[in-house]
Amino acid sequence: MNSYEPGGRIHSTDPFAVPESDKSEIRRLRGRLAAPVTLWTTPGTPGASGLTVSSIVVADGDPGRIVGLIDEESDFWDAAEQSGRFAVTPLTPADRQLADRFAGLMPSPGGLFALGEWRQTDYGPVPAHAGTWAGCRLDGSRPCGWSLLVEGVIETVTAAGGEAPLLHYRGRYADLGPTA
Repeated sequence: MNSYEPGGRIHSTDPFAVPESDKSEIRRLRGRLAAPVTLWTTPGTPGASGLTVSSIVVADGDPGRIVGLIDEESDFWDAAEQSGRFAVTPLTPADRQLADRFAGLMPSPGGLFALGEWRQTDYGPVPAHAGTWAGCRLDGSRPCGWSLLVEGVIETVTAAGGEAPLLHYRGRYADLGPTA
């Protein structure tokens, strides 16, 4: 008896993922650290740009700062370098498709900002449903590993709502579940 059934299948694992045994020790370490999933956006000419970023640190201080590792060859970096500013929005478990779209893992017919509602800010578009986001001024960048370390000065923060964050852990999205 043939167990083949016609039609597409969805894999329980990523069929294109690098096998664990082929990953460097550094990559294996990084995979064992949970990271927040954020959306970085920036105004640009001719249009806004954005990128999903999980390597991020927020440093309290006067002024507060934000640091992230991004792809130097991304459209986001070209636009952020030109505009000198960007918005950072922490994503929630409801934003998984949004994260995939801005990571280039999901199609975006009509452009990255064609779906959903967006609030226009001086720092870049922010999802209209987002209760928390930061407006940042670009303060510098330098190569860091295979990425570009981007530093921004946090100029404005909106922190409303208490949604649990979307996390990236071991190559997959995760969430904390309900928070008190």
